[in-house]
Amino acid sequence: MRLVAVSAGLSTPSSTRLLADRLTEAVREEFTARRHDAQAGIGAETEIQVEVVELRELAGAIAHNLVTGFPSPPLASAIDAVTGAHGLIAVTPVFTASYSGLFKSFFDLIDPAALTGKPVLIAATGGTARHSLVLEHALRPLFAYLRATVVPTAVYAASEDWGSAGDDHTEGLPARIRRAAGELTALMAARPADETPEDDDVSALERQLSDLRFD
Repeated sequence: MRLVAVSAGLSTPSSTRLLADRLTEAVREEFTARRHDAQAGIGAETEIQVEVVELRELAGAIAHNLVTGFPSPPLASAIDAVTGAHGLIAVTPVFTASYSGLFKSFFDLIDPAALTGKPVLIAATGGTARHSLVLEHALRPLFAYLRATVVPTAVYAASEDWGSAGDDHTEGLPARIRRAAGELTALMAARPADETPEDDDVSALERQLSDLRFD
């Protein structure tokens, strides 16, 4: 099983990369737990491989590809990693109430049919919780257009969320990460590890998504 996380953070270190790392680690932990459950759909011999694509390192190559139509080898490798993954985590900082231009430019380079049926977890970081709806009005429509299967729980991390356990009315960031990771792992388990993107059964994934129940 191949899990790829795309991080569009611009600084080093960045909260965007930190969130991507926490999400991938949560999926890895959920995957390990489910691997020992005979009913979870993941064989005991199945391993998960994690790769993180840092878009800041590809910014120049992305711009060059947009104007020439030809990707550099590192960019082509990143695109292949995303399109060939069994599961995708996409994390962007919020710029002007939407995803960053770097984030959008990268996904503009991906064939519109390449993510069909692919399980995707969307996430974003920002300075204030007021921008949390960017997940629903920007990221979810983007991946719906690409016909990906987006998990129900999207994860937004504002500055005050780091280190917060939530309150009586809202889940803290760790709980949201665990919930989203469980949903993504469940969808990845529905796809055989040797399946290629051309073999995707979109209707089966959609049925699996509709059957998800997380308390």
